[in-house]
Amino acid sequence: MKTVTPMEPDVSIEGGCMIRVAVLPIGLVPKARLRDYAAMLSRHQRVELSAISSFYTEHQKSPFTHQPWDSGSLRFRFLLGGTQTSPWEDFQSCRKILAVIGLCHLPSLPDLDVVTDQFASASRPYSSSLVQRCFAFCPNDAQLEDGSKRGGSIVLFPPSDRHTQEFHLQTMMQDIAASLLMEFEKWVLRAESAGTIVKTPLDSQASLISEEVIKAKKRRLGRAQKTVGDYCLLAGSPVDANAHYSTAIELARLTGDVFWHAGAVEGSVCALLIDRMGQKDQVLEDEVKYRYYDVIQLYRRSFIQDNAQRVSTVSFELEATLKLARFLCRRELAKEVVDLLTNAADGAKSLIDASDRLILYVEIARLFGTLGYARKAAFFSRQVAQLYLQQDNSLAASSALQVLAMTSKAYRVQMCNNGVDYHVDLCVSHCSKVKELQSCNSESGRNHSQSVVALFESHWSTIQMVVLREILLSSVRAGDPLAAWSAAARLLRSYYPLITPAGQSGLASALTNSAERIPSGTRCADPALPFIRSHSFPLHPSQMDIVKRNPAKEEWWMGSAPTGPFIYTPFSKGEPSDGNKQELTWIVGEPVQVLVELANPCAFDLTVDSIYLSVHSGNFNAFPTSVCLAPNSAKTISLSGVPTSVGPLTVPGCIVHCFGVITEHLFKDVENLLLGATQGLVLSDPFRSCGSSKFRKILTPNISVLPPLPLLGSHVVGGGDAAMLYEGEIRDVSINIANAGTVPVEEAHISFSGRNQDSILSVAREILKSALPLKPGAEVTIPVTIKAWQLSLLDSDNVTNRNTFGSSGRISKEGSSPLLIIHYAGPREAVDVGPNSEHVLPPGRRLVVPLNICVLQGLSLVKARLLSMEIPARVTETIPAPSQEEQVNDSIDSRGKTGSLVKIDPYRGSWGLRLLELELSNPTDVVFDVSVCVQLEGHKGRMNGRALELNDNENADFDYHRTRIDRDYSARVLIPLEHFKLPVLDGSFFGKQPRPGEGNRSPAITEKHMKAELNASIKNLTSRIKVRWHSGRNSFGEMNIKDAIQAALQSSVMDILLPDPLTFGFRISAKERFFADIDNHSPVGNSVETIITSNASPRSSILTHRMTPMELLVRNNTKEVIKMKLSVSCRDVAGANCFEGNKTTVLWAGVLSAISLEVPPLQEIAHSFSLYFLVPGEYTLLGAAVIDETNEILRARARTDSPDEPIFCSGAPFHVRVGGTT
Repeated sequence: MKTVTPMEPDVSIEGGCMIRVAVLPIGLVPKARLRDYAAMLSRHQRVELSAISSFYTEHQKSPFTHQPWDSGSLRFRFLLGGTQTSPWEDFQSCRKILAVIGLCHLPSLPDLDVVTDQFASASRPYSSSLVQRCFAFCPNDAQLEDGSKRGGSIVLFPPSDRHTQEFHLQTMMQDIAASLLMEFEKWVLRAESAGTIVKTPLDSQASLISEEVIKAKKRRLGRAQKTVGDYCLLAGSPVDANAHYSTAIELARLTGDVFWHAGAVEGSVCALLIDRMGQKDQVLEDEVKYRYYDVIQLYRRSFIQDNAQRVSTVSFELEATLKLARFLCRRELAKEVVDLLTNAADGAKSLIDASDRLILYVEIARLFGTLGYARKAAFFSRQVAQLYLQQDNSLAASSALQVLAMTSKAYRVQMCNNGVDYHVDLCVSHCSKVKELQSCNSESGRNHSQSVVALFESHWSTIQMVVLREILLSSVRAGDPLAAWSAAARLLRSYYPLITPAGQSGLASALTNSAERIPSGTRCADPALPFIRSHSFPLHPSQMDIVKRNPAKEEWWMGSAPTGPFIYTPFSKGEPSDGNKQELTWIVGEPVQVLVELANPCAFDLTVDSIYLSVHSGNFNAFPTSVCLAPNSAKTISLSGVPTSVGPLTVPGCIVHCFGVITEHLFKDVENLLLGATQGLVLSDPFRSCGSSKFRKILTPNISVLPPLPLLGSHVVGGGDAAMLYEGEIRDVSINIANAGTVPVEEAHISFSGRNQDSILSVAREILKSALPLKPGAEVTIPVTIKAWQLSLLDSDNVTNRNTFGSSGRISKEGSSPLLIIHYAGPREAVDVGPNSEHVLPPGRRLVVPLNICVLQGLSLVKARLLSMEIPARVTETIPAPSQEEQVNDSIDSRGKTGSLVKIDPYRGSWGLRLLELELSNPTDVVFDVSVCVQLEGHKGRMNGRALELNDNENADFDYHRTRIDRDYSARVLIPLEHFKLPVLDGSFFGKQPRPGEGNRSPAITEKHMKAELNASIKNLTSRIKVRWHSGRNSFGEMNIKDAIQAALQSSVMDILLPDPLTFGFRISAKERFFADIDNHSPVGNSVETIITSNASPRSSILTHRMTPMELLVRNNTKEVIKMKLSVSCRDVAGANCFEGNKTTVLWAGVLSAISLEVPPLQEIAHSFSLYFLVPGEYTLLGAAVIDETNEILRARARTDSPDEPIFCSGAPFHVRVGGTT
């Protein structure tokens, strides 16, 4: 039977300088305390030589002549629980246990004598130890007093804070380091003076023949130099160690001591690396490789030579191979490292002990994992697991579970040990390389953390399934339900497409059975089902209508239109912008929701006990919900919650309670899975297999939580449905505003937006203003008066069904209603919204209140046209005309009195009367009563050619009688326009008044000015004509006819609004005169009555064969003197001139033609003459004049541009009825 050489785990080239210290628990130490004490001790794996000078005493000259006191250090390797002594301790001094440290928790073992005895008993197996110390923690006062008297190896740590205990422990470790250094010096001095005998299993197997004894004596000196070199290396003096190693190498070469030759070369490489600690260049790397290849060859030769002695040294060769592979382990040298590991794997055949093969495979798997060769690592991990599983016990099964989980991220299942949960990365023997395995996948290119292949490794999914199945079986055998749950979850989540429905159901049962043996509320890092991905972050209108507040403006919302959630927040200040991120704003205390999509691609019903949003920042309360998923189905659900405090917030995923365990499902993991599915790197897309939509990447927004803000809600009093209004209908609507937030509203401003804003006639802003501050829970009702707008072809839909809304016409389209906008905000108090942000003013909000109006087609204006009417006046005897006050009082009557607008006196006459005709149609199913109202301006008006003077604040309204229009019928309405005629013709209508300094010179009348004045006059005229309707009890409104009236009046507005420059009138002279002085032109004054004949009886007062004195009244309606030539003509019923021809029927006295007159501004004069009628009948008198000197106003009124062209003015005809006989 060969003597085996047990392999050691976690070997490295630098291991030759590490002092092994056995750390032993003394008495019953609680596990939590033991871990705490061991953690404090592990921080002192390196003690600087400069720190132990106060504890070091040089009894004689130190053999370490090149000791680096300034930069050197002693390195320790703590073995918790100790280890077995090695038969090869003399060959490699670093294998010796050179110190023993005991850890005792005195409350559990109060008797110090018992502590001393137990520590001595525990230290006895380690005969090679040079220093023994027992650290006793938490002593009481009596124990402190007793310990101070004892002294010895017991070191008491009085109760104190953590920092003080760590400092005390550091001091004790410096004392231990100094003691070991002094012991190393004694040993080296004794070995150099008296020599030393070192033994190995090779020597013990040697025969006692004389030749072997002579060979051993020759080799003793070289072996002693190699051992001294080991102690120099442990003492932190690599230069001294290298000198002794060089001597040992030469002596071993001369004596043919191959095995010790290899050990000396290996020690020299360690001394070289320690001497150049922190330096790693190509020259050093080449030197290390050269020497270590020599070491491997020497170990191989020694194995062949000594094989006959039945002592195997192959473990040293394999350890040297592993040390060199670990030194070179990086991607650039992957080929060379793989060759070394392959050779080491081949050497496993020479290992007899299964434990040695297990350690070798573990080390190979770790190194392959560090390179990123996950499949090779998994292969050797399975080899180790198979070795463990050959032992039928739970401890071996647990070890197999740990080994299987160490190399690939896909196998790292969560495990539990004695009720303590932890995440296993690697646990082999007594050394754990957590950091190494964490970087196992992150440092390599193939298994980068962002790579889909690294996350799912679907290229070798069959191997993974087998390994995970073995992990599941090992967990069950080891009695670890959490590991079994984790393995089953990994299998079900990652490889469901490769598992039959029966297998899927079996894994679900395994999950349920494992959960029954796990404490309630246990969390696991491995999510199972369902698959969860982010669907969207929907926005509530209150989140979209947040407006940045500008403290420098009273209208703080101006220039800061709501941009939804993407507004400036203090948390983004100073941070680099990320184009792939969105900004979302949530408010403290206001519920929010996130839509997520769940998928169950398996063949069983899945019940999720609870699911809620995962937020790690602690400022969010999530609301859990439950959901059931049928086999092979997907569902989108809404998860809600409430932000609780100000600050940034992220939602990385969801917390799910399913199969009895709580897990966290990250959106990013599922996104990577779906991305891999699109690239063909992952087996299947679970959402597409469930019939869901195609993968689309959802950007997770950066969420900022703002302080509480006021929150207004609104509703229409009396119902939220759209109000049905006919075109032009006027209605009062009440809007109820309530504060649903926790902050009072202190500022509120109302404005309008949207289409048809003009339909909002009035809003009671003062009611809202008087209600401020609007406290939480308070409400206020605001009246709003709206008027239905006129439908057009663009904003209406045709309704063919007469039953729809009771109309067969058009209705308004959705979205055409106006919007009531309320900008509101809370107190103007700056708040601190984050630890790294300045005080800012909280933002305000915008409330959008849609005034839902459905406009139905009402009365329709078919057409509007302008008509003229000519009724000649009659010349009668002069009677007293009504006074001006009576005229005004008769004209300006109450709105209920009608008739003054439409009754025309046929004996007064109305020549050139303009009438506006409106043709109205009723296409609806209701009856409309229509009334027309004309409003005269308050300052001046005109009635029947007579000027009216009104107060500045008075308006004259004239109403028609109501006209009823039945369904499917039409009606016409006439509106006289004589009330709109201006009393004076001046230049204000045509252009601007002269500027100061220009005298009385009129401005140039340009076409541009005329057009502007014309449009303004038309607009003013149309605004004063109202067509109102009434239907039923409460429905009333006003038609929008401005455009139609404007089009009808466009060409004749000047004739309607502007008076003639001259007006003419005839009357019978009040005095009996026959041959008066006809050249006497006496001014009559500015009496309005003289231009209108009285409303006399139709009985004739003019007879034939009688001289009738008459007067022609001429009025100047301008502000300039008019010079003219006046003429009078008389015509009979046939239109023949009665003054000319052979058959003259009328004789006259006075001048009737070419009468030169000069009329003062705004005055009138009378020209007298007499007529003698020969034949009774109807006659017509006409007055006309030619204006000699014209100005710009007269030419503009006459529509002529020539300054030399005379202007002809003709008056209205006057009828004369002559009685008598021929």
